[in-house]
Amino acid sequence: MLPALFESLVELITRTSTDLPPDVRAAMRHAVAAEEPSSRAGQALTIISQNIDQAAACEGPVCQDTGMPTFEVRVPVGVNQIWMKAQIREAVAEATRRGKLRPNSVDSLTGENSGNNLGPGMPIVHFEQWERPEVEMRLILKGGGCENTNAQYALPAQLEHLGRADRSLDGVRKCILHAVWKAQGKGCSPGAVGVCVGGDRTSGYLYAKEQLFRTLDDTNDDPRLASLEGAVMDEANRLSVGPMGFSGKTSLIGCKIGALNRLPASFFVSVAYDCWAFRRLGVLLDSSTGAITSWLYREGTTASVPMLSPEAVGGGFQPTGREIPLQAPISDEQIRSLRVGDVVLISGRVFTGRDAVHAHLMKHEPPVDLRGGVLYHCGPVVVKEGEGWRITAAGPTTSIREEPYQAEILRRYGVRVVIGKGGMGASTLAGLQECGAVYLNAIGGAAQFYARCIERVDGVSLTEFGTPEAMWHLQVRDFPAIVTMDAHGNSLHKDVEAESGRILATLSPVN
Repeated sequence: MLPALFESLVELITRTSTDLPPDVRAAMRHAVAAEEPSSRAGQALTIISQNIDQAAACEGPVCQDTGMPTFEVRVPVGVNQIWMKAQIREAVAEATRRGKLRPNSVDSLTGENSGNNLGPGMPIVHFEQWERPEVEMRLILKGGGCENTNAQYALPAQLEHLGRADRSLDGVRKCILHAVWKAQGKGCSPGAVGVCVGGDRTSGYLYAKEQLFRTLDDTNDDPRLASLEGAVMDEANRLSVGPMGFSGKTSLIGCKIGALNRLPASFFVSVAYDCWAFRRLGVLLDSSTGAITSWLYREGTTASVPMLSPEAVGGGFQPTGREIPLQAPISDEQIRSLRVGDVVLISGRVFTGRDAVHAHLMKHEPPVDLRGGVLYHCGPVVVKEGEGWRITAAGPTTSIREEPYQAEILRRYGVRVVIGKGGMGASTLAGLQECGAVYLNAIGGAAQFYARCIERVDGVSLTEFGTPEAMWHLQVRDFPAIVTMDAHGNSLHKDVEAESGRILATLSPVN
């Protein structure tokens, strides 16, 4: 067997989770340079840049949602794939134990979290034989927020703002632009898309995700698809969706398109959206020992080029003097004084609450007093330290999943502040106005940055839901976020979606 394989796998998983590859860093530097530093987009990108460097420095997850680990493995003929898959599973469990992966594997029938990222279908491992002596192992960690913004179109189709999309490359272009527009800030823009033209519904999604293993700066071998990739990049970045959906000049950092043959009756366009926290790495392994002989996507094992200076990273959030401090619990008067666009700094007690907590609160009283409180849509990475806990990664999750519950929870329990990413819908907006509450958009993926705003963990409730879904009681200081939905019926998300939709319509005349 391969004595070094297990540790090589753990190293691959750790590096993938914590250190973005050079091509992604280069794309993000370009995005930073395109935005005015004092703008909403510029502030968001500064926090993202700090987070990228912080994660690499401490080997902490770039984003707390470490996603569905997906391995693409090429092996020489004769390698025992059954044994190798078992080693991959053990390495995933070990990386989870070390806090490099968040426990994300949930039984679809019971909702029970396995606690080690293992279970039927998880992790995903695809094997392929090749006629080379070494083993190639590539890994992508794609989180649930961006996974939920994937899209699949069956052409011909009628698309909002774009009209008819025919069975042509122009129809494919329209589908991709529509998918980017729909993602808005829910997929942690600026993001990247992998696209498959053709195939069936299953192979199309798989091949679209495989396109994300290409580097962002490569050139497609097919000149037709290369031209299409360039056109999509140009037009998508004219949409003004911007970082986090705050509006801005960079909405997309990559577009990679492949094509498969299809049936005459079907013409699918499958779009796999990935966020700015584009975690993808690979290694070549010695087939006799399993030791890493070289890294893919980067030069050797040298340290990554930092996004910012050490002083800028260590300085944390850069205040402008216009920020509004809020100390929880928060009064009705304070909340109603806030307007969309205000930047606030939250201090005091914050409670996390994701899908399981929201469903629970519809049937049961909360385990804590939420009046005047802050509810954070977050599933952190947590490690046990003695009798207590420490949060190692704590960025926001996509809020729209809680839309069926949020307004009722505001009414019942007196929550004043909801923090998440990507915004919420009309029901929540009405509830905020009725109850005197606001929605704050934190920077999606900035798990290390926000972990540093947490002074301590005061307790935890509903642990039966698993670590990500439990309700954590956090003490925070100067936690920055922007008011994107206020108590007066205003929504930045609604405004940006409408404006970007208007731009989208100008990119392709309605048929």
